[in-house]
Amino acid sequence: MQPQDKIAGKIVVASQHYPPDPSTTAAIMAEIACRLAVGHEVVVLSGSPGTLPASQTGPGKPRVVAVKNRMAGKAALVRRGVSELLFVARTFLALMRELKAGDVVLTVTAPFMLPYAVAAAARLKGARSALIMHDLFPDVLVMAGLLKPGSIVTRTMRFANSLMFRALNAVITIGRDAERPLLSYSGMRRNKIRFIPNWATLVPGARPLSQDNPFRKKVSARFVVGLSGNLGFTHDPEIVFEAARLLKDEPDIHFLLSGWGIGFARLQQLQADANLSNVSFVARVEDAELEAFLASANLWIIPYRKDVAGVSVPSRFYNLLAVGRPVALVSEPEAEAALTVVENGLGWVVTPGRADQLADAIRAASRSDHAAMAERAVKAAARFDRVTAMNAYAALVDELLRNPDLSEQR
Repeated sequence: MQPQDKIAGKIVVASQHYPPDPSTTAAIMAEIACRLAVGHEVVVLSGSPGTLPASQTGPGKPRVVAVKNRMAGKAALVRRGVSELLFVARTFLALMRELKAGDVVLTVTAPFMLPYAVAAAARLKGARSALIMHDLFPDVLVMAGLLKPGSIVTRTMRFANSLMFRALNAVITIGRDAERPLLSYSGMRRNKIRFIPNWATLVPGARPLSQDNPFRKKVSARFVVGLSGNLGFTHDPEIVFEAARLLKDEPDIHFLLSGWGIGFARLQQLQADANLSNVSFVARVEDAELEAFLASANLWIIPYRKDVAGVSVPSRFYNLLAVGRPVALVSEPEAEAALTVVENGLGWVVTPGRADQLADAIRAASRSDHAAMAERAVKAAARFDRVTAMNAYAALVDELLRNPDLSEQR
């Protein structure tokens, strides 16, 4: 085979989130699908209706097949569960139509039932399957307090996971901390695991702090603490608000908050009750304004609940580094983001649930010279490179197209 020849077999990408959906997961899956389309036939089974951006269409791009999907709000848990179950069933039927022996199907853990359908369809059709593990269920639900560790539902999901991991040919982790919980499942083998971290979508380079920044203009405080993005079940909004309460008499420090999700709604409720003068909200920031918004704060908070290690990795983390900003990360020290912060000197790691420690970290940050830290952050962000990640995905898929079982190769 010549180096430029196509390898036989096509690639199917199954994802509920895909452009025009503006979510981070959609952007990640689109980047991967477009890279894999260089040299391969790629079909995307998408649960996001609407017109694709021009950059996602045309020759050499994936063929996108819409799978009927009705998204309910995250707070409407029952309706959302039913909608996601229907989407998974429709995707399974679409996979049974699209897949042929020797193909590769790639999916992600959103919704959490989708990987089960993908693994089953691939096994039935003689295809190979790979899972990008953004969140590990049911562990993430146990961590969020929505399931008890020994409940029937938890045990059932863990049993299903063991079967799924046995059927999958590869599991891509985005954090080094994910290997330990994965290997607790009887169906998982170390040789199936590939570590491919996410990447910064912004070009690495320290952005200057400026009062002319449109997001800082209404904030008179010298030091701005930012919070951005989705706050889901894995995040702790209370620790952010309690830290703001502890710092309410320090006029140099102000909290600038923008995001969505059940945790962000909780933050808005807390502020409505307390009306802290050092807290401001900004409407959800669109992609075109993201760089300016991330450059507006001196320090960014990523507030996780306890037991997050191996369960979830904050994708927003890499863009914060790319603009040259330090972070105050609420997390266990063994979690992927915490390891990166400590190894590279990028900020502060705070014990989950300890608002007093978070307030102390913010005070320390407000008195620090961040020039050296900004330089280290940009250098770290440059290592989390999109091209490097895309090449790793392409190499893995080529490996799967040639060999049905990675664990038999090593």
